[in-house]
Formats: sequence, structure tokens, C-alpha cells
Amino acid sequence: MRTNPFSDAVSFLIGATGDHTGIGWGATPFVALSTGLVVGSIALAAVNWSADPAQRTGRNVALWLMRTLIGAMWLEGSLWKLPLPVSDGFRYWLGLMGDNAAFDAYGSLIKTLLIPNIQFVNPLIYLVETGLAVCLMLGIAVRLGALLGVAMALNLWIGLYHFQAEWPWCYVFIAFLHVFFIADRAGRALGLDALLLRRYGWCFAARPWLAAAL
Repeated sequence: MRTNPFSDAVSFLIGATGDHTGIGWGATPFVALSTGLVVGSIALAAVNWSADPAQRTGRNVALWLMRTLIGAMWLEGSLWKLPLPVSDGFRYWLGLMGDNAAFDAYGSLIKTLLIPNIQFVNPLIYLVETGLAVCLMLGIAVRLGALLGVAMALNLWIGLYHFQAEWPWCYVFIAFLHVFFIADRAGRALGLDALLLRRYGWCFAARPWLAAAL
């Protein structure tokens, strides 16, 4: 039976997906990480809700829920990219991008630079996606993380542009959602960004470049 995003997220959290089975013993620390991020996200939301009346809005709850779920999506996507030392799944999809890119030059770059150096590219992408998941789920430096999410989504859109099994709008919608997180400063909605600004606002006021990331 085809899963929906909510049941899929639950299966991921308890380590009941095929990707968990595929990595064997590595599933346990991964389940611990995902569970810790969910618990941390809920705890941060509760702290903000209790400490700041301005946080107690339906808008903030919606933003918190959306960025937490999208963060879980990135975390789940990183699981099959686990570099041990190179993920077969990552190798397969990188090859598809080389063959289906929107521009010949982009496909050539993947084939001549990224695929031959996949042992370095795979860990980098894994860390980027895991870091993005942490940013969104905990609400820390969300604008910076979401900007990275836009770049990742557009990279997939361009790389899989001619792949018939992919819906053209899929990655565009993901990019748009991350732009929304940037524009609406989603980390300030029941996230760690809100907590940091409330406690250390004086520090960010003196460093506008740092506050811009939140």
C-alpha cells in the first residue's frame, strides 16, 4: 500500500522503513537522531509557547509544524545516502541526473566531475541534507538552512529535468516552500531562533549580518 507523508514519517521515526533495514546496525543511531530532533522540536515549541505570549498564535503553530515535517523529509532522504563508503542509491540517482539534466553542460559536469569523485561528493551531500534537517526541525538558522534547501531543490529540478518518471512541479514546489520559510523567518515561530533572539537580542542587534540568518 502506498504510504502518505504522515504514516511515512511515523515509520521513519520508529525505524520501520526499507532504508533502515538496508543499513542494518546503523539504523539504531539514526532512529535515535530522528527521535531526538522531534523531541527537541516539541520541547522548543513548548518553551517558546510558555515564555512568550506573542508565540501563541495559529500562524506560529502552522509554521512550526510545516518546517518540522519538511525537516523530517530531508532527514529521511539523507538515510539512503548514508556513505558506507558510497551509497548505491546515491550513485544511481547521480547517474540519472547526468543523463537527464536540463542542459548538456550540467550533465557533463555531473559525469566528468561529480561521478568520478563520488566518494567525496556523497558524504558532502549527506552532511548538507542532515544539517538542513537539523536547521528546520529545531528552528535554528532557518533562513540560512532554507536558502540551502532552495539550492538543493533547484539542483534536483535541473538535474532530473528530462526524467519522465518525475513530476516537473515537484522540486519547484519544494524550492517555493523554502523561499516561504526564508521570507517568513520560520525559525522565529516556536523555534530555537525565537529563543536565541529573546535571550540574546542585544548580541544580534550589534551584528545584523548574524541576525539575517535567523
